Amino acid sequence: MENPIFFDDWAGIGRIVITGLLAYPALILMLRISGKRTLSKFNAFDFIVTICLGSMLSSIIITKSVPLVEGVVALALLIVLQFAITWLSVRSPAFQSLIKSNPTLLVHRGVYQEKAMRTERVSKQEIAAALHANGNAETSERCCVVLETDGSLNVFTAA
Repeated sequence: MENPIFFDDWAGIGRIVITGLLAYPALILMLRISGKRTLSKFNAFDFIVTICLGSMLSSIIITKSVPLVEGVVALALLIVLQFAITWLSVRSPAFQSLIKSNPTLLVHRGVYQEKAMRTERVSKQEIAAALHANGNAETSERCCVVLETDGSLNVFTAA
């Protein structure tokens, strides 16, 4: 039996509407209870959790083989695990170093830090784009560029 391309049946549409109307508010409620940190973008770990939550929500809504209650339990489990890991990382520097990276200095006083750039896989063109976005045409001896833990490039200029 082939899967239709444009339309299967009204029951499938109804299921999507009902699960969406129930799963989405459940996720919002869980996120409000778990706090702001659950959807932060402090580092790659937090970003991955956010992507996973979105993927899980879409699976609950679209996939017929995932019952609503099981999907909501999976969302809750991911949020609880993220909460536990961030709670532990705040209380244990050793654990924090396992799951989080440190900022990396890529340009120091106008000098490109080639080794750090290679290690972090950042090109001069990407640094130039960050400089331009910050209103700098080029590096100067007053300029520093840092690769933050969330992957963003911050430009600092000394007065």
